Amino acid sequence: MNSRRSFLKTSAKTLGGLTFCGCGLLHAAEVQNGGPKRVTPVFINGKRVKTIDVHAHCMFQDSINLMGDEAKSVPPPTKGVPEHFIKINERIKAMDAQGIDMQVLSVNPFWYRQDRDTSAEICRINNLNLAELCAQRPDKFAAFASLSMQYPDLAVQQLEDAVKKQGLCGAAIGGSVLGEDFANPKFHPVLAKAQELNVTLFIHPQSTPQLAQRFKGNGWMSNVIGNPLDTTIALQHLIYEGVLDKYPQLKVLAAHGGGFLGSYAPRMDHSCFVSPQNCNPDIVLKKKPTEYLNQLYFDSLVFTPEALRHLVAQVGASQVVIGTDHPIPWEEYPVEHVMSTPGLTNSQRIAILGGNAARLLGLKV
Repeated sequence: MNSRRSFLKTSAKTLGGLTFCGCGLLHAAEVQNGGPKRVTPVFINGKRVKTIDVHAHCMFQDSINLMGDEAKSVPPPTKGVPEHFIKINERIKAMDAQGIDMQVLSVNPFWYRQDRDTSAEICRINNLNLAELCAQRPDKFAAFASLSMQYPDLAVQQLEDAVKKQGLCGAAIGGSVLGEDFANPKFHPVLAKAQELNVTLFIHPQSTPQLAQRFKGNGWMSNVIGNPLDTTIALQHLIYEGVLDKYPQLKVLAAHGGGFLGSYAPRMDHSCFVSPQNCNPDIVLKKKPTEYLNQLYFDSLVFTPEALRHLVAQVGASQVVIGTDHPIPWEEYPVEHVMSTPGLTNSQRIAILGGNAARLLGLKV
């Protein structure tokens, strides 16, 4: 027991004075050393911190059934597929094991190829079920609405209904609509409505369809490369096409740490200087491209403390929130990930663990 107490004291120094109740801090250090994995509530400077995961998924069988022969391709080819269909007590138990107090649920868009009526019904079912889940356990769940983005006029109405009538906190959209970027003016009514309602659009990609042939082969590259690439392209179009100047109060949250921008964003600032012929002289941005990253939001799903440290250095601690991709097991120890990230102050850790998400999404914590 004395050795465990000594280990706890050493770990507390390493993690900048953070403390957990029970064995929580010990858990954080033991995870790093391959030991037992237990999670208890998070306390920082004696204050209980509510942890919020903004990137968590679920599905509803009734809406999948509307896909007909395509239904079998909807669940992702990963471990843990049955857990997409939520049983509340089991999901909360899984959240507790991760140290997560609240999940913001979303359904990855699988309906963008569908006709208007089918897509509308899929989104209606999703949003109804999401709202019911949130109503049953408002302390544990919030949700992003599903939208028929291939029909922007319909998506506008769906977003308004989801926010005003069903209490959802924004919408989850793809990285593109079958390769069409949201910077395209046809989608601007949806962006304008999100800004008007002061709600968040959560961009979650589904690979980069134009590169499907090159992604074939070992390693699931359509996801490993294709997903972050699709988000990167989506965000860069919003920046370069002046969309974020047109909608300066638009709240955009990007999955998977915003793709590749966190590690290579400064290249954007040089593009029009190096190659002005590839830039539109009619689009004059109000800021350097990298400065727009400080008005976007990013989840923490970048896997290593060093990657998270760099993301925070690039975009600011106020713009980062927890994201796990649950129930897909990309990030099983999200709290420890934040705790072990070097250079963060206690106030920054509190913000990333839940404060930023509560502020961004208007959640009561």
